[in-house]
Order: sequence, then structure tokens, then C-alpha cells
Amino acid sequence: MKVSESLFSVNTEILQVSSSDYLEFIDITDEVENAIIKSGISNGMVVVFSKHTTSAIVIQENEPLLLEDFKVVIENVAPASGNYLHNNFDIRTVHMHEDEVPNGHSHCQHLYLGTSETVPIIAGKMPLGQWQRIFMVELDGDKASQVDFREVVVQILGQS
Repeated sequence: MKVSESLFSVNTEILQVSSSDYLEFIDITDEVENAIIKSGISNGMVVVFSKHTTSAIVIQENEPLLLEDFKVVIENVAPASGNYLHNNFDIRTVHMHEDEVPNGHSHCQHLYLGTSETVPIIAGKMPLGQWQRIFMVELDGDKASQVDFREVVVQILGQS
């Protein structure tokens, strides 16, 4: 594919995503698509990035039973009932605040899921597969109940 010499642009939008439950898969595909349309970029890429170490961004199928399977797998990787040094507030001395919650499992689960996804933009659209959707995955139910929303950065780079 030949790249034309038209102007390169970068547009950034912050999505405020409400979550309420541990291991909640929230489909944000439509919001990302709307950000692409608003940007006017027709060819390039979009990066979808979670600003949190206990919420992840993944591309997967939005099939309810499969999402339940994912929850079981994630919980098996790092169970909420596990023993995490991060949760021992008697010995932990860094990154502490008044509303600290025992969420070592959420951070460990995040290691397996990741912070971002990058998707090409072709003719103003993401060429996602038939069943692919973009999700923010809430890994920390306690944190979700303390804040009104999570922030997801959508950065669109390319040519108009």
C-alpha cells in the first residue's frame, strides 16, 4: 500500500468508562469507532490504553458464555482469595493511601491481559474480524465501587 504525502494527524480522546463489578467485560468498541469518526482520520491506527493497573484492554468475542469462561480462567490465574504481599498493609510501605484495598490479584491478572490494544484504521474504519470487539476489563471490584469511572485513552494517528 502506498502512503500519500497528506498531512499526518494525532487526535486523543479520553473515554470515561463506568464499571461496577469484579471481572466485568465492558464493550467499548462503539465509543472507539465514534472517536475515529470524530478525528477525521481515514488511514492510520488507533491505540486504546487503560490508565489503570487494575483494568485491562483486550480484543475478544462478545459472546456471553465465552465471557463467563474468561472470568473463570482469569480467576484461576490469580485468585482473589490468594495470598499477596501487596495486600499485607502491615509490611507494605509504598503507594498507600487512605482508601487502599487488598487488590494484589487484580494487578497479577493485569499482567496476563495488558494495558492496551492497537488496531489499524483503513478507510476510516477498524478492520476488526466478524466477532471481534474491544473491551475494558474491570479487575478490581473494590476500586470500581470507589470511583465513578475508569479512564481509557483513545489515540488516533494517521492521515485524513
